[in-house]
Amino acid sequence: MTQNPVKLIECPRDAMQGIHHFIDTDLKAQYINLLLQVGFDTIDFGSFVSEKAIPQLRDTKEVLSKLDLSNTTSKLLAIVANLRGVQEAVKHEEINYLGFPFSISETFQQRNTNSSIAQSLDTVKQMLELCDQNNKKAVVYLSMGFGNPYGNEWNAEIVEEWSTVLVGHGVKILSLSDTTGISSPEKIKQILPALVSAFKNVEIGLHLHSTPNTRFEKIEAAYQCGCRRFDSALKGFGGCPMAADDLTGNMATEELISYLNSKGEPLNLNMDKWNQALLLSREIFF
Repeated sequence: MTQNPVKLIECPRDAMQGIHHFIDTDLKAQYINLLLQVGFDTIDFGSFVSEKAIPQLRDTKEVLSKLDLSNTTSKLLAIVANLRGVQEAVKHEEINYLGFPFSISETFQQRNTNSSIAQSLDTVKQMLELCDQNNKKAVVYLSMGFGNPYGNEWNAEIVEEWSTVLVGHGVKILSLSDTTGISSPEKIKQILPALVSAFKNVEIGLHLHSTPNTRFEKIEAAYQCGCRRFDSALKGFGGCPMAADDLTGNMATEELISYLNSKGEPLNLNMDKWNQALLLSREIFF
């Protein structure tokens, strides 16, 4: 049986969003332009959310205007958190994907998007319609997919139930998100194979947060369970500021690349541009 090719989603948006000092718009664009030349499937580059919620990304439209898409195969993904953000994002022809964080924790959904799960499901439905009308694809992140530190009930059955609901409404790309870094190889092995098996026509991805000492084992468990869509960020920078806890960083792209190379996956990345991005990252993340 032929395996699907691995898709790498590099997430400078997630890496930058929690940084308190404002990163110059030109520097953001310079960094993302380098990442666009590496050869990742998708660049999660910005978000159309409230400036008050994520002040770092208030210049997403300006950054977008400075991106050079003439020499890249990478697609652009922007995060949205409400209908207003969806309506704004679909206006931009350059954007391929809209990503929405759908939490199966009522507490975190309110904390992250200032809306209930029911309201967020309605937003997802409207986002799917607007994506269809504007030649975009929707990515729904199943946030708190591996546990809930806020006291709401969580189990694998709840994950499957909400996945079934979302797929039933037309979601074609579903990314399980470990917002606070509480996943483990055991939980990945418990949850992921059932979803991959149940939704054969849906792209199931992972957006894992992790501490450095547990990254490799999570990558390995996910790959062995059939995941072929991975979100990560250079050096593991970033985390979710809306969790308002100690930030747990992203999966480190270089570790993901190393693991996938060891498995013989044809990634076709321009490592010269990657190394240039690594150098430039020192001006951003310090």
